[in-house]
Amino acid sequence: MDMSQYLEVFIDESKEHLQAINEQLLELEKAPENMEIVNEIFRSAHTLKGMSATMGFEDLANLTHQMENVLDGIRNHKISVTSEILDVVFQAVDHLEAMIMSIAAGGDGKRDVKEVVEQLKRIEQGEVPASLAEQSSNTSSVPLAQTYGEFEHNVLQQAKEQGFSVYEIRVKLRADCLLKSARVYMIFEALNEAGEVIKSTPPVEMLEEEQFDQEFLLAVVTKQSAEQLYERLMKVSEVEEVDVVPLDMDKQKETGVAQAAHEAALEQQAATVQEKREKTPEKNTVVKQTAAANKTIRVNIERLDILMNLFEELVIDRGRLEQIARELNHPELNETVERMSRISSDLQTIILNMRMVPVETVFNRFPRMVRQLARELGKKVNLEIIGAETELDRTVIDEIGDPLVHLLRNAIDHGIETPDVRRASGKPEEGTVKLKAYHSGNHVFIEIEDDGAGIRREKVLQKALDRGIISQQGIANLTDKQVYELIFAPGFSTADHISDISGRGVGLDVVKSTIESLGGTVTVDSEEGKGSIFSIQLPLTLSIISVLLVEIQQEKYAIPLSSIIETAIIKKEDILHAYNQQVIDFRGKVVPLVFLKDIFEVPAAAEEEEAISVVIVRKGEKMAGLVVDSFIGQQEVVLKSLGNYLTSVFAISGATILGDGQVALIIDCNALIK
Repeated sequence: MDMSQYLEVFIDESKEHLQAINEQLLELEKAPENMEIVNEIFRSAHTLKGMSATMGFEDLANLTHQMENVLDGIRNHKISVTSEILDVVFQAVDHLEAMIMSIAAGGDGKRDVKEVVEQLKRIEQGEVPASLAEQSSNTSSVPLAQTYGEFEHNVLQQAKEQGFSVYEIRVKLRADCLLKSARVYMIFEALNEAGEVIKSTPPVEMLEEEQFDQEFLLAVVTKQSAEQLYERLMKVSEVEEVDVVPLDMDKQKETGVAQAAHEAALEQQAATVQEKREKTPEKNTVVKQTAAANKTIRVNIERLDILMNLFEELVIDRGRLEQIARELNHPELNETVERMSRISSDLQTIILNMRMVPVETVFNRFPRMVRQLARELGKKVNLEIIGAETELDRTVIDEIGDPLVHLLRNAIDHGIETPDVRRASGKPEEGTVKLKAYHSGNHVFIEIEDDGAGIRREKVLQKALDRGIISQQGIANLTDKQVYELIFAPGFSTADHISDISGRGVGLDVVKSTIESLGGTVTVDSEEGKGSIFSIQLPLTLSIISVLLVEIQQEKYAIPLSSIIETAIIKKEDILHAYNQQVIDFRGKVVPLVFLKDIFEVPAAAEEEEAISVVIVRKGEKMAGLVVDSFIGQQEVVLKSLGNYLTSVFAISGATILGDGQVALIIDCNALIK
């Protein structure tokens, strides 16, 4: 049976199950006694295992199976949930995600997971990871143990019958041994000259990659005596101890039988649990019914992109038709065009909604990241996510992930204090980071708020002065908010030391430029000792925008409505001068004028009039008056990029084709306001 046709669905569903497991594991850490959460994780893991086995990804299925065993132990109250155990399960999930990514990239999904499988097995057998850590740091206190499968047992038994001696050899290297793999090679060489190495613990691959501390076990068949083997191995330099013990095959067999009995008992328990689950299907049935009621289909994003492109062409033709209808002024044509415009507007809304994706798809990876960071930094952090259902255009979603990662890492590394510092300042030990998304008008706002130390105004100013970002004279009239904005300058960092997490000063300026390239803005506000809030404003969609068409001489330009406050006709005598610049008094505020014909070097063809047309635009708190020749009107246009050859055109974000076939350049107001 050809499974390749199901590969895409398998990858998508696997990602969903892994995301669900990640989320539920985080919930489980908060409520370790809640067995319903464990059951949810178990169901996702079980489905993933079944799908993987069906698709032929055995490694994936085996690792999931081992993870299932641990989960089974938890729900049967044989294993208590601790952060250390969850660390190991999270590691397993990381490996599963890497396997899925490998499969998605056309690979075979194979990965070396022996270490995590071994850890899961130990947890399943009742060991806690803390003791595993002690074991790894102090191997001499816990002896290594070697078990033999049926095949190995038969080999050793036959060797013994043929007159060979069977020894188990524990070799310990010196703590200062630098090339452990080289010593391992020399030991294997020495033993292979005297006999044959049948088995090693850890496995040979791990020994070669130096994935062991100082000790390892070997099973050897040989005709030499224990003393001869001891002398042979002690000749290898940097070997500290060698312990050669004859292997008791009968005892090993008993141990193997006991192990098999233990495994059989575990399987029996699993079967019992499965039976119980099958006998109480009510909850599962409810879940299945809920899933069945969810009337959705999967559509490849490329198809939606094609649909969007076709619709964009339709919008251009709609504009053309509207113009022709106005020129001809034919009643029936007008009526038909009006009806077509209404239908196409509804169609536009539907298509744009189809491309909308909840920001949850970006937010859902943050709880795990925050947990990991908090543990690395020894901090306690509670991440609150609000408004994850808020929807954004797919193109914006694809770009917004990295800036948010950077802002969150900054909030945890620089914002939230360590528990002892928070206690000393009268705060709860656990810091809170709020990640909030909401709609407002044609924009989506995303806020990252923390209750940490806040931004120290004086420190920011001093760093800005040291790095030449601002002059001594320039700092006099800066408001607090303007000072905080300095942290977005290239190369700026207030970190006292550089860590893996932050401090190199290469982040916030990239965050700002990425968000601005999406047509959005980012601002920061802070209060020292109480916390900071970063606010990102993003457009709902990037493809079709509402603009005000204006004329400069014979050329047409489009100004996005989202940047416009209002339009005005100003008499020339009302133009004032300040700081060598022409300004106007706009509702009590001084607004500088920007003459677009000078900016874009448009050749003068008409005589100047007594009054000027001004479009008041804003960027955050700042405003400017764009001087144009005349206003044409409001229109929805399709934003087209200028292509690779015209990427660096100043203050132009793209172009659009108008109904009469003319091209109008779209003005980037953010670039004009400084």
